[in-house]
Amino acid sequence: MPEQGKNVKIRLNSAQEALSLFGPHDTFLKLIESQTSAKIFTRGEELTIIGSPQECETLENLFRVLLLLIRKGIVLTERDVIYAQRLAAQGLEDELLELFHEEVGVSYKGNRVRVKTLGQRHYVSAIQKSDIVFGIGPAGTGKTFLAVVLAVMALKSHRVKKIVLTRPAVEAGENLGFLPGDLQEKVDPYLRPLYDGLYFMLGVEQVNKMMERGLIEVAPLAYMRGRTLEDAFVILDEAQNTTSEQMKMFLTRLGFGAKMVVTGDVTQVDLPRGKQSGLREAERILKSVPEIRFVYLGQEDVVRHTLVQKIIEAYERDENQS
Repeated sequence: MPEQGKNVKIRLNSAQEALSLFGPHDTFLKLIESQTSAKIFTRGEELTIIGSPQECETLENLFRVLLLLIRKGIVLTERDVIYAQRLAAQGLEDELLELFHEEVGVSYKGNRVRVKTLGQRHYVSAIQKSDIVFGIGPAGTGKTFLAVVLAVMALKSHRVKKIVLTRPAVEAGENLGFLPGDLQEKVDPYLRPLYDGLYFMLGVEQVNKMMERGLIEVAPLAYMRGRTLEDAFVILDEAQNTTSEQMKMFLTRLGFGAKMVVTGDVTQVDLPRGKQSGLREAERILKSVPEIRFVYLGQEDVVRHTLVQKIIEAYERDENQS
C-alpha cells in the first residue's frame, strides 16, 4: 500500500480529453499505473491520485504535460506516454513539450516530422552543426530516417546541391552475382530503407524525377571510390558492415560544402569472422577529432513498436550476464 500522504485531483475539460489522456480502453492509464505504487482513480472528467508526496508530484507533472500536448492537438501514442513517464521520473517532463515544438521537416503530404526523444534531438543538433556525424545505436532509433529528412530539407533549402545515400551492398559476405536481374535490381533490396525515407518525404514520383536529374543518388558503397563529393549531403547507412578500408575510403570523399552522416549499430555486425568493422575502428581512431561528432542512441530512443524496445532491453541484459 502506498503512503497515504497526499491526494491530488485533476479536472479534465471533456470526456474526449479524458479518452485522449487515458488511451483506448484506458491503455495509457494502465501503463502509467504499472510503473508507480500510487493509486489513480477516475470518475467522469476527474482524475484522483493518492500516494506519497513525491509520487503525487511526479504524476501530477506527468499528467499536466500530457494534457498540454493534447490541448495543442497532439495525438498521443503508447510510446509517447512511456517516454513521458520516464522523463517525469527524472524531473524532465517539460523537455517533452520542447521536443514536440521542434520540427525537423515536413513531408510532401504535409506530415510534420519531430524528434521524439532527447537523444534524437541531440543527434539532429549534431548533424545541423557538424560536417561529419556518426549516429550509433540500435534498430528503431530513427538514425537513418532523421538523416534522410535532414538531407531532403537541406536540398530543398539549397544548402546542398544533391543527396547521396549509400550502404555496403554485401552485408553478410554474400556475393550479389547470383541474384537475378541487372545491377540496380541486385542492390535495390539492400538500399530499400533509404528509399523508404525519401518516398515519405518527397513521394515516389518526385524521387524518381530527382534521381533522373542527378539530384538524388542511391548507390552501393563501392560506387563512392575515386570520387570527391562536394556540396552534397551524404549518408552512409549500416556502416557497421563496412570494412576498415571501405570506411576510410568513404570518409576521405568529403568535399567542400558537403555534410556526411554515418549510421550503424555496432551490435549487428554481419562481416565475415575476423573482419574488423570499419565503424568500430573509425570510432576508436576519430573519437579525438573535435570536428567529428559521435552521437549514441540507446533503447530509450527506440520509436518503433514498444515491443522493439523490450526486445533490445532483453538482449542487452543477456549480453551483460554472459
